[in-house]
Amino acid sequence: MSDVMPGRPARKRARTPVQRQAAASVLAISSAPAAAQVALARHGSHEDSTRAPLPSDYPYPARMRAREYETLKTGLQIELLKVQKWARDTGQRIVTLFEGRDAAGKGGTIKRFMEHLNPRLARVIALDKPSEAERGQWYFQRYTQHFPTHGEMVFFDRSWYNRAGVERVMGFCTPQEYVEFLRQCPEFERMLVNSGVRLVKYWFSVSRQEQMRRFISRRDDPLKQWKLSPLDIRSLDRWDDYSKSKTAMFFHTDTGDAPWMVIKSDDKKRARINCIRHFLSLLEYPDKDLNIACAPDPLLVGPASKVIEEAERVLPLIEKQMLRVRREDKNG
Repeated sequence: MSDVMPGRPARKRARTPVQRQAAASVLAISSAPAAAQVALARHGSHEDSTRAPLPSDYPYPARMRAREYETLKTGLQIELLKVQKWARDTGQRIVTLFEGRDAAGKGGTIKRFMEHLNPRLARVIALDKPSEAERGQWYFQRYTQHFPTHGEMVFFDRSWYNRAGVERVMGFCTPQEYVEFLRQCPEFERMLVNSGVRLVKYWFSVSRQEQMRRFISRRDDPLKQWKLSPLDIRSLDRWDDYSKSKTAMFFHTDTGDAPWMVIKSDDKKRARINCIRHFLSLLEYPDKDLNIACAPDPLLVGPASKVIEEAERVLPLIEKQMLRVRREDKNG
């Protein structure tokens, strides 16, 4: 028999001191609607929960179970070691970019790529905001110094595409700098590819519902609170602005030389498995096990051209901005 009196709502569990302190920290940065929702939400599910509900439009009703994930991951990481040996023996240079919204799962996927690789031949680049000296350089210069030599693989946890996303949305670059980036980026990447660099670009696509769930989990986890930066909190209420910037970025930089691949990442484990599968599918290396290094799930991995098809509402605004900047440059 229920202990709650008929007609009287159940009393909510009191918030813990840790939750209250975390909420105050978030609200001190932003009290906009989405930030306030994260700050005031009750304790949610663990970020890596296999039981947390998925959005209704996600292709699968439930998350991948840990046992299946670990079995698949082990096999794929053995294949990655074969790739590293092949890259070393043949002098390959591989650059892989991981982009996406905050809490989309980029860092966790990179960690699984790197978990068993030789760190002398593979490294992760996650740059902080540019220094005063770097701000005076050519925009791409701070990234080129981290490019691989023969036999190396480099994984960028965010990259030069900061200019097309966070810098544009949050006002860290001028309209002229943004437009110049869109002009230069395809040619810059074409030069890389023509020089023999294998360039791979991934966009991790997370739903609004799942992003909010992960933010709430990070708010309460002392080991992950560092991932909830002031910039992340201020960005929470700019979802639509980031969507417009992503669409414009795809339109201008999804090229034959350097195409974008989109990974649906609401289920982190499936995203990691299928990202590695796609990476392996691009390479022909000795002793490749096609039963393990098989094609990625087409329900979860696909070209950015599908996103570009939905861009008719956004792109005219971007093109107008570019035209206005060109006129200002001409008149200036």
